[in-house]
Amino acid sequence: MKWGTMNVEQYERVRSDKGFIAALDQSGGSTPKALHIYGIDESLYTTDEQMFDLMHQFRSRIIQSPAFDGDRILAAILFEMTMERSIEGITTAEYLWERKGIVPFLKIDDGLMPMQHGAALMKPIPELTSRLEKAKQFGIFGTKARSVLHESDSIGISAAVNQQFQIAAQVINKDLVPIIEPEVDIKSREKHWIEHILKRELLAALDSLTSAQNVMLKLTLPDEPNYYLDLIHHPRVIRVAALSGGYTQEHATSVLSKNQRMIASFSRALTEGLGVHQSEVEFDKTLNASIEKIYLASI
Repeated sequence: MKWGTMNVEQYERVRSDKGFIAALDQSGGSTPKALHIYGIDESLYTTDEQMFDLMHQFRSRIIQSPAFDGDRILAAILFEMTMERSIEGITTAEYLWERKGIVPFLKIDDGLMPMQHGAALMKPIPELTSRLEKAKQFGIFGTKARSVLHESDSIGISAAVNQQFQIAAQVINKDLVPIIEPEVDIKSREKHWIEHILKRELLAALDSLTSAQNVMLKLTLPDEPNYYLDLIHHPRVIRVAALSGGYTQEHATSVLSKNQRMIASFSRALTEGLGVHQSEVEFDKTLNASIEKIYLASI
């Protein structure tokens, strides 16, 4: 790892401490659905700015909750607008690290291109360099970029992995830690075969890295328990996290608990059961139960 300005304490925390990663990075496309599940209908806002204000209130409520603690949560992935906004008068990333001991990451992709060869690659990111510079200014430790695999087409899977590692190299050059997320569609009938090709491609890409290039992986929970142990033990891999991918919290935690040394990085499964009209006591109790369940599955 290039050490430069990197926070060594944060690096050691994400590498070896017990806990999981909270994914709070819903972007423009997924925000309406997240708000709807929370109990805020689209009729309650008319502009994107109002929508993102409501989403920031929801995220702030989660982050400020006493249940959202650094004892169980290692890191949190933020959307760019969340990074740029404040909680209790300080930036969100600063609040996470200074008040909670939670390491801040930033989602850096601009969404997905149409599917080709069974894979939805990331759209080009023309602002990547300036976004990474901004992330450093806001005290961000690492990044996350997502592509999605729908079919067991080796051309598409290889292209997605190559794109991910090209982006990761640029992230590492800015002294940030990349989370590589080639999500496997949980509804795909070819899920098992996608995982087979994906693991092969990831191992080859990891083998090509230098000792100064270390990454994190965020992968869909595999059909076969411990299927990704080779990746977890790879010397270039800092940590492997699991995404819930639309699974219920119950199912996601059950499957995760069967995978050694894989930790959660859940979004929907983390916020399941939270509602805008809940009292603070009710909200905190629901969130605490979810966090405890996900934490126990991660350790």
